[in-house]
Amino acid sequence: MKTSVRKLTIMAMLTALSIVLVALIHFPLFPAAAFLEYDPADIPIFVGTFLFGPTAGLVLTLLVSVIQGTTVSAGSGIIGILMHFLATGSFALLAGNLYRVMHTRKGAVCAILCGVISMTLVMAACNLVFTPIFMGTPRSVVVQMLVPVIIPFNLAKAGINGIVTYLVYKPITHLVRHEQPETAV
Repeated sequence: MKTSVRKLTIMAMLTALSIVLVALIHFPLFPAAAFLEYDPADIPIFVGTFLFGPTAGLVLTLLVSVIQGTTVSAGSGIIGILMHFLATGSFALLAGNLYRVMHTRKGAVCAILCGVISMTLVMAACNLVFTPIFMGTPRSVVVQMLVPVIIPFNLAKAGINGIVTYLVYKPITHLVRHEQPETAV
């Protein structure tokens, strides 16, 4: 019982942190496409995925997508919620399962790389389907933006969040499990 309450508490904190991060930090990576903004909101989801597995990562993704899509990112509505859930959810499922099987630093790198590629591919597909509906833009315009803008942006965003996750995961794990990190002698 104590473990499940602890896990739920940590997941709630990760959800809250994700919402705070997207509210405080968001900026365009490419001036030519200022509507595509970087935010670090996926980092707590990625950390939760590595801590508790792919199912927990998917639950975190759902919670964050709905809360974010009805509060700080309400302008994107149901389409934003769906796109975020599909893209970040693909990372959580793929990276979470890979890291569960290869629970090493090398496994974490492999999981993050595969997750970043998965997110990028899912976002490319989502943009092809949903951007014409959401922005009223012809699909042909979205297709022309895929290679020069949409794919590089999503690789960069997911890549940055993946790198930060890799850097903060172990220290967070030590805090969560009340372990003392190894010190260099």
